[in-house]
This record gives sequence, C-alpha cells and structure tokens, in this order.
Amino acid sequence: MSEATQSKSPEQFDFNDVEALSRFVTDTGKILPRRITGLTAFQQRQVTKAIKRARNMLLMK
Repeated sequence: MSEATQSKSPEQFDFNDVEALSRFVTDTGKILPRRITGLTAFQQRQVTKAIKRARNMLLMK
C-alpha cells in the first residue's frame, strides 16, 4: 500500500505533510481547538507542534 492511501493517525503527521496539517487549520491560519477536531489532548499537542514547525520552516501560513 502506498503512503497516500494509508490513513495516518495525528501522531504520525510530519511537518512536511502540509496537506494533512491544513485540515487542522482555519482559512485565516488559526489552529482548530480540540472540541472541533475531536482529537485527544496528546494528539492535539502533536498536531500543534507539527503545525508550528511547518510555520517556522515557512511551509505553511
């Protein structure tokens, strides 16, 4: 199976995977809260770290 067809858990998101991370960000660039995303606290922290790393590397807004 290719990586694109295989589903990933939020802990497996890399900061280079901008398309997957964009699901957790609004159009204005704000990170969606847990109550909207439905993630656990640990998953939300992992996604937030990946989004912030991507922003730091100028990969996403």
